[in-house]
Amino acid sequence: MDLFIFARFQARVGEQDNVAAALRAVIPPTREEPGCRAIEAYRSTRDPLLFHIHSRWADEAAFDRHAELPHTVRFLERVQPLIDHPLDVTRSRPIGNGAIIL
Repeated sequence: MDLFIFARFQARVGEQDNVAAALRAVIPPTREEPGCRAIEAYRSTRDPLLFHIHSRWADEAAFDRHAELPHTVRFLERVQPLIDHPLDVTRSRPIGNGAIIL
């Protein structure tokens, strides 16, 4: 079953362009990974310091391999000093049928 990843990056004031550049650099090689079904980076329209990555992976193993690849490691080393919070990554799966059961 596919795995969906949501990652949030809140840039430090003055670092937003560097965060955007880091995201633009990591997306193309990630798209080439065998288990990556889709990936895109986003910037908030209301908060210019807020960025997200949304990606879809074949399975947990594919995402775990991604986390160990050199381009991913370099990205994390580059972006962590530029954000004002600990890395925020959520692994998710669809809940099905579009219905939310409470």
